[in-house]
Amino acid sequence: MTFSLAVRARAHPSYWAFLLHRISGIVLAAFLPLHFWALGQALLGAPALDGFLRFAQAPLVKAAEWSLVVLLAAHLTGGLRILVIEFLPWSGLRKDWIAATIGIGFACGLAFALALVG
Repeated sequence: MTFSLAVRARAHPSYWAFLLHRISGIVLAAFLPLHFWALGQALLGAPALDGFLRFAQAPLVKAAEWSLVVLLAAHLTGGLRILVIEFLPWSGLRKDWIAATIGIGFACGLAFALALVG
């Protein structure tokens, strides 16, 4: 009986929204040391920063930047969804907020990708 409830709970869209929010938060937190290291290159002088900026032009780094933008937008809208659930009396809009989270995340990612190309 408990196993079937766990499987059914994992099939619910809210579970996947929860999982996306947690995973995006972990990935964003793991990115912070790398971000601080990159900013620290400016303190080491222009040659170190220029070397990092050349590295940042690689296609794999650009793809990682795009992923971070999508994860940040998904984490932001997922957090807003949680605030709405917690503090507002709207209970029927949960699936709409999940769809909005996914849509806004990919819209931000597309806008960022277009900015990289242009």
